[in-house]
Amino acid sequence: MNFFNEAYRGVPPWDIGRPQPVFTELAVSEDLGDEIIDVGCGTGEHTMLFASKGYKVLGVDSAPLAIEKARTKASQRGSKAEFVVADALHLAELHRKFDAAIDSGLFHVFSDKDRSAYVESLGDVLRPQGRYYMLCFSDREPVGWGGPRRVFKREILASFSDGWQVDYVRPARFESTFYGRGGKAWFSKVTRT
Repeated sequence: MNFFNEAYRGVPPWDIGRPQPVFTELAVSEDLGDEIIDVGCGTGEHTMLFASKGYKVLGVDSAPLAIEKARTKASQRGSKAEFVVADALHLAELHRKFDAAIDSGLFHVFSDKDRSAYVESLGDVLRPQGRYYMLCFSDREPVGWGGPRRVFKREILASFSDGWQVDYVRPARFESTFYGRGGKAWFSKVTRT
């Protein structure tokens, strides 16, 4: 994950300085329980958004520079959000449980093998009936567009077929500094059974 740490020496294209619109909507449309983990939190925009709504939120990222920037922002904004460097494939090492997990742009970076490990890792930290909300790039984006790996809806369904219930996978947009309207994406809600 050294690539991601190096990306935070500047401003990576996925760091738009505000939450993705689907998460802004989610923050006011659903009760997510009490405790949330933001996996692959980057510089913490989503973590701080949910903390501002009264949730106890932990943002985790494997990139120390991202966590450093997130902590600085949180301090400047007076946010109660908490941030730690952690590996998304080994979330059990946090020794904590959460009612919900949010993921803005992490799922689509994993290989098939790591994706399975990631789903298992999420299961380690989500309480039964805990919910996972994920925004990832979609296969509906044309070839040659650039950006990370595209994800097919069937891949999401297959990844969460055992011990999970996929509540929805719906079209969305993933904003970045490269594309004003954002790339075509999937927004999913998955419940741990």
